Amino acid sequence: MAGIIDLIGNTPMAELQKLNPNPKVKIFAKLEGNNPGGSVKDRASLNMIRSALERGEITPGTKLVEATSGNTGIALAMIASLFNLDIELVMPSNSTRERTLTMQAYGAKVTLLDNIEICRDYAEEKGASEGYYLLNQFANSDNYMAHYKTTGPELWRDTEGKITHFVSSMGTTGTIMGCSKFLKEKNADIQIVGCQPTEGSSIPGIRRWPEAYLPKIFDPSRVDRVMDISEAEATQMARRLAKEEGLFAGMSSGGACSAAIKLAQELEEGIIVFIACDRGDRYLSSELFG
Repeated sequence: MAGIIDLIGNTPMAELQKLNPNPKVKIFAKLEGNNPGGSVKDRASLNMIRSALERGEITPGTKLVEATSGNTGIALAMIASLFNLDIELVMPSNSTRERTLTMQAYGAKVTLLDNIEICRDYAEEKGASEGYYLLNQFANSDNYMAHYKTTGPELWRDTEGKITHFVSSMGTTGTIMGCSKFLKEKNADIQIVGCQPTEGSSIPGIRRWPEAYLPKIFDPSRVDRVMDISEAEATQMARRLAKEEGLFAGMSSGGACSAAIKLAQELEEGIIVFIACDRGDRYLSSELFG
């Protein structure tokens, strides 16, 4: 009998049936919304908390603190509750109400501040206080190692080693860093493609970080290509995924899918897998599906 933690990972892949522009290329969505916490962040959150416990860096009396744009916070709230740990999650005030309520439902304290950079500064300052532990997904190797240990091997297994291109939105960059590390060890020719917003675009879950806030776990040598995706492209593709493919996901998934489709138009053949990061119901109070 499996507990909730045992159900994290081993998410299915679905091949696009209508949106793929090239019949000689296969495009698969890795459905991370099927994780129990509803997003790809379940993987990193579990690995960060469990590894810190195993190393003795935190104990049941430790108070966790973390800045998040949403999905990591939900995953951390869920997993902290399973380990009987108190956690404070610091989030931008424009985050959807669904996210705040979900974190609170798991028992987390939620603090809302102006933007993610201010949230990160607040969490770092609090994490330096006695009795608090900053998980720091932006600089924590346990973030990307979760994907080296789980997501990457699943991509390799489920494509029978035939994957040619991996496409991922870049936020903390944990997913793309860990998958790249694993896949390149298997086949150095696999192309790793990251997505970032165009200048001025706002896409939840994808960031174009100022230099001072660039995640410390990010190694640009592990990414073969970065594609810029506009807010309009990500929005339109998220809507098309729902209406045409029956895949209900958020804007970051729309962004990654948009990049995968552009890529498919350039190729003679190949197998592309993109990360569908979460579920669309996280965005119902926003204008994404309005």
